[in-house]
Amino acid sequence: MNGSKSRKLPYAVANFEQIREEGYSYVDKTAFIPALEEYQVPVFLRPRRFGKTLWCSTLECYYDILRADKFQALFGDLDIGRAPSGHQNKYLVLRLNFSMVQGSPNLGDLEASFRDVCRGAFQGFLTRYASFFRDTVDLGSGEIPAGGMLRRILEACCAQVLPPIYLIVDEYDNFANQYVTSGRNDIYQDLTTGDSFFRSFFKVVKAGCESRAIGKVFITGVLPITMDDLTSGFNIAEVATLAPELHGMLGFTQVEVDLYLEQVFDDFGIEPSMLEATRDLVRGWYNGYRFRSDAKETLYNSTILTYFLKSLALRKSYPEDMVDPNVKTDVSWIERLGFPGGSPLELMQDLLRGDGLPYDARQLRDKFSMSRFFQREHCAMSLFFLGMLTIRDERYLAFPNQTLASIFADYYSQLANIEVSKGYDGYFADFRQDLDLGKLFGGFWKSYIGQIPAQAFDQINENFVRTTFFELCTRYLSDQFVFEIEVNRPSGRSDWEMRGRSEGRFRGRQWVVEFKYLPRSTGGKVLEQKDPPKDALEQVQAYGRNILEREPRSQVWMSVCVVAGTGGFRWWDVTPKEA
Repeated sequence: MNGSKSRKLPYAVANFEQIREEGYSYVDKTAFIPALEEYQVPVFLRPRRFGKTLWCSTLECYYDILRADKFQALFGDLDIGRAPSGHQNKYLVLRLNFSMVQGSPNLGDLEASFRDVCRGAFQGFLTRYASFFRDTVDLGSGEIPAGGMLRRILEACCAQVLPPIYLIVDEYDNFANQYVTSGRNDIYQDLTTGDSFFRSFFKVVKAGCESRAIGKVFITGVLPITMDDLTSGFNIAEVATLAPELHGMLGFTQVEVDLYLEQVFDDFGIEPSMLEATRDLVRGWYNGYRFRSDAKETLYNSTILTYFLKSLALRKSYPEDMVDPNVKTDVSWIERLGFPGGSPLELMQDLLRGDGLPYDARQLRDKFSMSRFFQREHCAMSLFFLGMLTIRDERYLAFPNQTLASIFADYYSQLANIEVSKGYDGYFADFRQDLDLGKLFGGFWKSYIGQIPAQAFDQINENFVRTTFFELCTRYLSDQFVFEIEVNRPSGRSDWEMRGRSEGRFRGRQWVVEFKYLPRSTGGKVLEQKDPPKDALEQVQAYGRNILEREPRSQVWMSVCVVAGTGGFRWWDVTPKEA
């Protein structure tokens, strides 16, 4: 974390210069610039909302020859300002953002939008660096292709011996992905094969690198498929997504988040007693991304963390919806990833069970064209690049955090035609009055689990039950409570927790539940017992003590829930009487 006290949080602000000049908080990632310079044409992929555009803006400001007089103000107190790479302020920066290109069912209309976006960027470039050009560069008529316009700029740079261009292409695959999502494979194929305007554009970029008119290129996006399908015309790209030295370049580490939280609490006068609980909360909801199996630490999605912090700073409370609405994944991807021979519903069940999806690490490094993207055997890789799954270990991919678990639980309900909007109001209204979580779970069992077909019931387990109960509770109770799954405690990881919001009438009240799932054959006997299983009882009471040791003023209810397959469930309140 860098800078003096700030009263601004940069949610939806992706302009580095604005952040630095207007007093926004900034997590310093500039130490990665020297490592990035080891690549000539790096392509760096990350899921949506991971700070790619802000990083492009940071690079623009660092390399821009016209910002040399601002270097100390913008970078002086940052890592790269204390140890510059030697390439700062040496380039004419040309920055393109292809998210501005409007998709169209007509390839001609798409090309026109691409041409207009590029023309605007080219004109801005020529205007900004007009003092370097001895002669005016004519971009040609409105019909000249984007590649043709770029070629004229590069030829002028070479002829006039100008400083090299640093080309930044942000969201290179944004509009191409629209065709992948919508199933318009015909347009996608026309876009990425033959002599299409898109392939021709990147051929010009390649020629510019060879002539050295372009000194460096940096490309961001979400999926590797478009770049792989363009390879024959742009075979100089270096996919740096999995480079170990760049793993933490985008996204926040735990150390960075801890400092960020402390600054926000200090700046905005938030009650210090909330800090530890907040740290636990954001770890469960937003941490967990790992892009290499050997990565030493997991990463936070930086944008959705800032979404949370902005609500905390402005309202002194957590956002009512812990999932940033702007990052809820489009279910159309999931529907398309069902593949022949498989079902999206089966995929949801597998993931909600918590088993993860097996993957071959070599697939991460292999070519990954669109034809492979929708093959069932590559399902895990597809979900990985979309940011829906992350690397759990050397063999499996899994949900990175509660945000994705919640989103997938919601998708499962949609795909399984399970009603989640009707028939639950009474249960949740009663809970607000009697605070009987066991009774609420009984309503969930009857109205939600009761809708699951018998043939699908055999596929559910403890993780499935607690995750779907978690999603339903967040849907109906998030105005007064916050929820967590697998919370790290000194005595282990608790299964399921909820707490009253600090600003609400249930402040200081917490619940911790230990779930056990047993086959009907053995679980039926457990349901008949007076007391819960001893190991579950000891675990949940240990978690309760952990909470009370840290928050002695809290009132903590502890419960054990045993599910015995189709035989039903049993709920025990095991809160010690002295509590």
